[in-house]
Amino acid sequence: MAEISDIAKKFCFEGEYVSAAPFGSGHINDTFALVFEKNGDKIRYILQKMNKKVFPDTRILMHNVALVTEFLAEKIREKGGDCDRETLKLVRTRDGRSYYTAPDGGCWRAFLFVENTVAYQTVENPEMFEDTGRAFGTFISRLADFDASQLGEVIKNFHDTRDRYRKFEEALNADKVGRAAGVGKEISFVESRKEYCDRVVGMLERGEIPLRVTHNDTKLNNILIDADTKKAVCVIDLDTIMPGSLLYDFGDAIRFGCSTAAEDEKDLGKVDFDVRLFEAFTKGFLHGIGDSITQKERENLAFGAILMTYECGMRFLTDYLDGDNYFKTAYPEHNLVRCRTQFRLVELMEKRLEEMNLIVRKYAK
Repeated sequence: MAEISDIAKKFCFEGEYVSAAPFGSGHINDTFALVFEKNGDKIRYILQKMNKKVFPDTRILMHNVALVTEFLAEKIREKGGDCDRETLKLVRTRDGRSYYTAPDGGCWRAFLFVENTVAYQTVENPEMFEDTGRAFGTFISRLADFDASQLGEVIKNFHDTRDRYRKFEEALNADKVGRAAGVGKEISFVESRKEYCDRVVGMLERGEIPLRVTHNDTKLNNILIDADTKKAVCVIDLDTIMPGSLLYDFGDAIRFGCSTAAEDEKDLGKVDFDVRLFEAFTKGFLHGIGDSITQKERENLAFGAILMTYECGMRFLTDYLDGDNYFKTAYPEHNLVRCRTQFRLVELMEKRLEEMNLIVRKYAK
């Protein structure tokens, strides 16, 4: 890997370069694990070539990552924690930059490898999901006094549900590929819940809930878990760090983690909402965030799960109406199948909303 070894020379890695190999199963960036040797010890690093099609403004993305990781490291250090393990540690280039731009235009960044950890793709038990909730809650708590206005929008209007609804209407009215006639039920589902779109963005605009640093991809596999203790260690994949509401992060974690079926399950009879997992994550999340959460945010946590699931389903339906230009699909109805699973989850959560609210109150401080 001549190119990788050449790129590696641009970063402040410790020791002598030994080897590089592809690493992980991510679909966005090209990731490599690098091995260096120093005084007989092996040191590993992560080197990534960032996907400029997905994230065209590398400057803003890495500005966000650098600010947040450095802030987290200081918070962890103040509490006597291990800042090389409990947050990603950015390795700067030899000229002090947060990333390197190669002659071909490719943009590269590097982190210290967090050893003896694994990332799980599915929730194995409620205890694991509770600890995942604690990790994300702690992440938000540590960033509670970070000025979110310092961060740029990596993806404009990412969780602006009003804007998502506007794009849905545009796709519906254009009906570019003639699919609208066959999805009347799904269209009615979105339209009948339009009022959902104003709730969180409205509270942010009115200052009823704080603008925070949000992760925006709170899936289980974005938590590194200690291989021995099975406890969450570090939140990773900070590419979508942006200003927003913690309701987005809580809600998306519930959307992803509490479904009993795959996101593209065709048999809706297999789709259920696991309230046990909701309770586990909520317990961990509220423990992790402590008194950093406001009363208004607590009151809307359960609704946040409904909103993020509704938004995701709306995005799948929008892409289906638009001819499948955003999400990768394996067959023509793939986005339609995806939207139906999300809408089924919305219905199930709506029916259990009071139970979900009771669980939140049970673990609220």
